[in-house]
Amino acid sequence: MVVLVLLIGGLYSAPNLYGEDPAIQVSGVRGAEVNALVLDTVVAKLDEAKIEYKKSELAEGRILVRLKREDDQLKAKEAIGDSLGDGFVVALNLAPATPGWLQAFGAGPLKLGLDLRGGVHFLMEVDMKEAMNKKFTEMEEDFKADLREEKIYYRRIAQTGSGEAVRVQIRKAEELDDARRFIEKKYPDLVVIEDSKTSEPDLLVSMTEQKIKETRNYAVDQNITIIRNRVNELGVAEPLVQRQGQERIVVQLPGVQDTARAKEILGATATLEFKMVYQDGDIGAAMNGRVPPKAKLYDSKKQGPVLLEKKVRLTGDHIVDAQSSFDQYGMPQVSISLDTKGGNKMSAMTKDNIGNPMAVVFIEYKPTEVKDKNGVSILKKYEEVISVATIQARLGRNFVITGLDSSSEAHNLALMLRAGALIAPIQIVEERTVGPSLGQENIDAGFNAVMLGFGLVLLFMLVYYKKFGLVANVALAANLVMIIGVMSMIPGATLTLPGIAGIVLTVGMAVDANVLIFERIREELKDNRSPQQAIHHGYDSAFSTIADANITTFIAAVILFAIGTGPIKGFAITLAIGIATSMFTAIVGTRAIVNATWGGKRIEKLSI
Repeated sequence: MVVLVLLIGGLYSAPNLYGEDPAIQVSGVRGAEVNALVLDTVVAKLDEAKIEYKKSELAEGRILVRLKREDDQLKAKEAIGDSLGDGFVVALNLAPATPGWLQAFGAGPLKLGLDLRGGVHFLMEVDMKEAMNKKFTEMEEDFKADLREEKIYYRRIAQTGSGEAVRVQIRKAEELDDARRFIEKKYPDLVVIEDSKTSEPDLLVSMTEQKIKETRNYAVDQNITIIRNRVNELGVAEPLVQRQGQERIVVQLPGVQDTARAKEILGATATLEFKMVYQDGDIGAAMNGRVPPKAKLYDSKKQGPVLLEKKVRLTGDHIVDAQSSFDQYGMPQVSISLDTKGGNKMSAMTKDNIGNPMAVVFIEYKPTEVKDKNGVSILKKYEEVISVATIQARLGRNFVITGLDSSSEAHNLALMLRAGALIAPIQIVEERTVGPSLGQENIDAGFNAVMLGFGLVLLFMLVYYKKFGLVANVALAANLVMIIGVMSMIPGATLTLPGIAGIVLTVGMAVDANVLIFERIREELKDNRSPQQAIHHGYDSAFSTIADANITTFIAAVILFAIGTGPIKGFAITLAIGIATSMFTAIVGTRAIVNATWGGKRIEKLSI
């Protein structure tokens, strides 16, 4: 059993010996597809620039070229980037050089954190103005539906010019009190007052201070959750996503060098709106500026300008899943699943509009060059009709969006919708890249600390406990191999600088068990027991003490991992793994070696 466990640990720690290759990664931005033709262009440009490379491959919609020298990365990026244009992102990367036979076992190198591997740091700010506007728009729609249901007739419901309240204009003055009492009863967290400045029976509905605070917090917290989902889609191990202040979010992505791709996915506020095509208007007149009051003119990817109703029938907030696929003609599509409320809305809308065209509007916010008074870029809303189709039958919770240009665009759209539409637009206000050179310095310092601690412990055990000390040293070396192997096996486990501190601490603690065992054996020998009896009683008597000490420390490590963030988690996970592996190597491993060396033999004296 000991040999088998050590072989498995050695197998999964072995990829860390092979290092990484400097590489160039090519991926397409929204709508651009990376194919064999692009690969041929990349290879041709590298040959033209006389840049040597080990291997080029096309997989998962991206190109990865492994170079022979790290100095050639920037040259290769310039050569490739100039030829491919704006439709593609060319980024520096580090690709694991793990041999194929190890990859066949699922073995890969240990993932390194931002402080060791390098990566990118984003500081993002939530657009609170848009978050509040969205909340007031929801209030408008809710009031309209509720008052219609109560048969209280209104003239107009719209947000005020200041953007701090919703004005409800009631048709009949005698129904004003009924409307006020109804809204106050159904929405106790809103403030309803009569507007005395107008001659008409108007109500002004605003939020309490507590409601405003809850809305702002909800916008930030939900965006954090959605960003975490998007980071998971990017496949980044052990990212850091946390709140900073009232309106900002910190995102750290270890090992990510394709910053353009990361910014595109994290900052995209992609969502959908489903609207009916406005059929009573003239598209030519609308293009000349005469747009009907209840309609809005949009650009369509396939059909040119199209006139849609202003009323939003369904939003992307109800999307629970989205997957890219192909239809029976091989064209890309996105299959969408809605929640129960969204499914009911879709069913009711399509039931009454069979035979009428429905449009899918894709919406995203992008930063402009215009700055506000705080120096932050003002976001601009981009809307585009990606699909117009006639409703053939009543739809439910599951349906398909077609009309996409490429499988890459379908994949990106599905990714962003699946990860969730951001509650409010966000933009990156600060971006820092941690270079691998700084990470290498930290790696070297941590490696030297581990080796120094390891060497001193080896020397002490060898001098003080002689041959038994040598056994403990073998177990300690095996323990290090097993820690690296286990961390390499765990999905998402990342080694950080605090994690290295946890390994150094584990190295010192790992020999505690052997010290207790060996001292117990010495006591048994002083009581005139035979060497065989002394070994047996030494291991059995010390086990309970060793278990108690390690279990309490393990519990502390679990608590640190549960409630800690970032560096604390990194320290806790290596400490917990180190405790578990040291229990195995120090007790089971050393006893196997001791039994194999001294067991079943007639000996008069132990070298301890």
